[in-house]
Amino acid sequence: MNAFLSGTQVILSLELRQRVRGTAWYVLLGIFVVLVAIVTILLSIALTGFGVMGSGDAGGNIYSAIIYFVLLLGTLVAPALSGNAINGDRDAGTLATTQVTLVTTGQIVVGKFLAAWITALAFLAASVPFLIYAWLVGGLSVTSIVVSIVVLAIELGIVAAIGVGLSGIITRPLISIVATYLAVATLSVGTLIAFSLGGFAVQSTVVSTSSYGMTYSDSGEPLGCSPATTSTYETPRFDYLWGILVANPYVVLADAVPTSYDQAGNPQDLFGYIKYGVRTAQVTPDLTVEYDECTEGVGGYMDQGPTAQETIDSTVPGWFVGLAIQTLLGAGALVGAWARTRTPAGKLPTGSRIA
Repeated sequence: MNAFLSGTQVILSLELRQRVRGTAWYVLLGIFVVLVAIVTILLSIALTGFGVMGSGDAGGNIYSAIIYFVLLLGTLVAPALSGNAINGDRDAGTLATTQVTLVTTGQIVVGKFLAAWITALAFLAASVPFLIYAWLVGGLSVTSIVVSIVVLAIELGIVAAIGVGLSGIITRPLISIVATYLAVATLSVGTLIAFSLGGFAVQSTVVSTSSYGMTYSDSGEPLGCSPATTSTYETPRFDYLWGILVANPYVVLADAVPTSYDQAGNPQDLFGYIKYGVRTAQVTPDLTVEYDECTEGVGGYMDQGPTAQETIDSTVPGWFVGLAIQTLLGAGALVGAWARTRTPAGKLPTGSRIA
């Protein structure tokens, strides 16, 4: 075990030194800090304009927006930093030189994965001052802070694992980088598209029976109602397909973070609102709708329904399933990279160099 860790540390050290050797990396971090600062300032101004700044919701809104912004930029940058980790060295002729040393294939793959993960975590570290600002504004719980940071770090690690894995499986660096972006896009955007299109493709018929007032009293109450009329319409069945969303990294983050509510049962941050939207998809639509104005009174059909807190409490979380799916994808990619890179190789990709 010590020998494996020692070899992994060597690869990790070499990778990190190569990544931070030039000025481009620091310029990229500087641009990221500027963007986060702009988002934080604009969000603070907007919340002040809406009268939210100074309330219990302000800190949570700013904090959740920053965390999501870090996740967004992390998923945009991590594929470029990890998608050519192995095949880039193969093209440069340095991978073969490394393979003839005492370092094993597993140490190479794991070391490059850890280096890519640490590089992605640098964006999270750069956002710490702004997260502290959100905490000082107020409205944040320690549990929400810890859970969100841990889940965000894991998500960045999964993206790094997918990138490094595909760089070992695919021969050409450009193709592996594009494939990593496609994998991230499938999880982030593809799940939303599949959920939306699938929900509208699978529909059920709703039978609506209505009876409206024909004569009214001076106070506006109906004195006599029309005969009941029945109509039908189609409604999408998102409750059949909500499981697709659990693989989305943004949904996983929102669903994992404990939700804080105001007195009306509404979420106090972006995490809570996204969680509420996803959990609402689990609710089975009512396929039989009845409204009798004479019985329910004018406006009786305007049922407010359950609060966001009631909806979240009555549905089931799915973040751990999504995290497990993503972890399996990342681990599978790393195993594939190990199998493709191990030596002695029975079959080499075209153009591979032999030390």
